[in-house]
Formats: sequence, C-alpha cells, structure tokens
Amino acid sequence: MELLNENKKNNVLDTMVQLLDTHREEILAANKKDLAAFQREDQALYDRLVVTNTKVDGMMQAIKEVREQDDPVNRIISRDVLDSGLEITNKTAPFGTIMIIYESRPDVTIEAAVLAFKANNKILLKGGKEAYHSNKKLVALWHEALAGNDLDANWITMLEMNREETQSFLRNPSEPLDLIVPRGGERLIQFVKEHAKCAVLVSGRGNNFLYVHEEADWEKSLKVILNAKTDKISGCNALDKVLIDKNISNYHEKLGELRETLRSANVEVLVDAEVKNVLDDEQLIPNTDTWHEEFLALKIAIGAVNGLEEAVDKINTYSGGHSSSIMTESKDVAHSFMEQVDSAAVYHNASTRFTDGGQMGVGAELAISTDKLHHRGPLGLKQLVTNKYYVYGDGHVRV
Repeated sequence: MELLNENKKNNVLDTMVQLLDTHREEILAANKKDLAAFQREDQALYDRLVVTNTKVDGMMQAIKEVREQDDPVNRIISRDVLDSGLEITNKTAPFGTIMIIYESRPDVTIEAAVLAFKANNKILLKGGKEAYHSNKKLVALWHEALAGNDLDANWITMLEMNREETQSFLRNPSEPLDLIVPRGGERLIQFVKEHAKCAVLVSGRGNNFLYVHEEADWEKSLKVILNAKTDKISGCNALDKVLIDKNISNYHEKLGELRETLRSANVEVLVDAEVKNVLDDEQLIPNTDTWHEEFLALKIAIGAVNGLEEAVDKINTYSGGHSSSIMTESKDVAHSFMEQVDSAAVYHNASTRFTDGGQMGVGAELAISTDKLHHRGPLGLKQLVTNKYYVYGDGHVRV
C-alpha cells in the first residue's frame, strides 16, 4: 500500500471540511429521506440516525481535530543495536484495509473514514440500510475530496450489500481485508464473528454497571446515576445496572429516594428480589438474561449486594466489559474495585458517559473496543496502526 505524505492527507481533510459546510443542505435533505422511511419503534436507533446542523458541525470538528493530530504512521517505537551488529527498529505501520459495520449513525461515516485515512488505511463502510441516503451523500463528498487531491476513490468505499451478500463477503472477501470492526448490538457482533475470516475487533456493546458502596456520598451518587442513565440513552456508555450495598446507612430510605429520582426522569425501574422487599411495587427482574441485556432505553435495573466482592463478581459475570463505576469516599476501596473489575474503562465517583474518545482526550474515535487485542477502549488515530520491524544488517547470517 502506498504511504501518503502527511500534507497530502491533511489537504484531503481540509477539502472535506469545506465540502461538508457548503453541502450541508444536501446532507440534511438526504437524511430527511432516511428519517421519513424509518419506523420509529426503536427510539435509540432513530436518535442515532438524525442529522442536524449541529451534527454537521460536529462532523467538521471531528475532521479538524484529526487533521491537527500527528501522523501516526512510521513513528519509531523502539530502536536497538544488538551485539551482533544488527540494527532493529520497530515502527508503526498501517493495518491495510479496515471494514466497519455499523447501524444507523451517519456521523460514523465521517469519523471512521477520517481516522482510517489519516492512519493510511483504506476503509470499507458498511452502514445500515436505515441511513442509506445520508451515507451515500457523505461518501460522495469523500470521493470529491479525494479526487480534488488526485487520489483514488477506493481509499474510502461504501459497501451496498444486503445481509446475505455481507455474509458472503465476510467469508470470501473480494479484496485483502485486515481488520473488521462491528459497531452495534449483540446480534451484529455475533453475525460478524461467526462469518469473518480475518481479525474482528469487538466494540459498541455497553451494559454498564455502577456500584454504590456503603461509604458512598449519597448526593453524588444520585447525580452520577441520573446523568449516566439519562444523558444519552442511545450511547453505548449509558448506565443500565445499579448495585446498592445493603450495608449503606438508611438503606431502605435511600432505595426509595433513588426510585423517586429515576421516576421523575421517566426511567422504568426493574428490581431484584432483595430490592423488591423494599420497593414492593416495582417490577421484578424476570430472569438472569436481563442482567446481560443492554437496554438503550429509559430503563434501569437495581440490585442489592453484600459488599465489594459480591459487586465485583456480579459485574464481571454480567457486564459487557465496557464501563463500570464505583461510588465511594474510600480511595482504597475504589482502587480495589478498579483493579478487579474487568472493563475497558473503570470509574471512581464519575459517570460512565465519559467513555468517549473526545471526553478521554483521544479525539474522534472509530469505536470503543471491549476486546483486549490489539487495543481496549476508544479506538482513536494512534490505535489504527499496527507495527513493523526494520532489520538492518551487513551480510549477517544466523549460525
């Protein structure tokens, strides 16, 4: 694959920012076609689909932020000269071709492409059919930006395939494919993992937990829980489960206050058998499957636990490995929780809504990875490269 000059790549990004601004009415018109055809029974999916002038501004800002970051390719990771005289340099290198499969969000068409391109990767965009017109327009603008800088359109490709065609492509790609990132729900992730023949980096599934320890500041806890649950229900970093320590002072009263706080925000509350002894008019969690479920709705499950160890065990058993938080004034307890919980991001006295590239200082992100290889957490520009060893000798042979 050709390694592009950083200035060349940045020129493409500058052009794309201008095109998004001058063609924003066409982008909004294309999005209206998608919205008109959408069945609104899935509110979270609908929310992700909507493009506004503010969303277009956000797309432009994402490109500008990536443009200002250093080129991640050909950066020296290490350099050593061995006793044999061999000089070995380890440097960053592009993956090659990345495929991202995502649902609904047209802004991913911008963020995924800008990150892949700046990291010198080709990208195949497989968006959902619900965002077809929006994605088609945005990819057409990408192609215009590439052509305006004498580059081939195949750096950024929109795949127009149905489910059967996608399955066939995953099993037998028509071109070299180095990495696939499914960004969506459990069904999408399982579909890709079942059929793909190359590396798959899992992202997008939340089902995040928050544990209120017995030494928690209760007012802080209510504020954090409300923000994590209601700030953006369609986000993979939204809160789904709350575990309350039974040893907290005024346990019964605090459960009632939490219930009223959530009710005032129109959040549906489910409870386990222990909590139902206190909140007897709330709906009982139907079965253990609910603990695995990502709600993406104004819905939350509340359970009771007896101490830190039980909370950690429950989180590690049921969560999606995305984000987990503890509310406590004990730094030692918080440290123990954060070390033991197996999530991509762990929090002390903070909302899970901060698991986001922009909020974590990474900038625009391709996805939030819940895998452990090759990276965990926000996949920003620096994470869209692999590495390559350069070995320099002078007639060296191994003996």
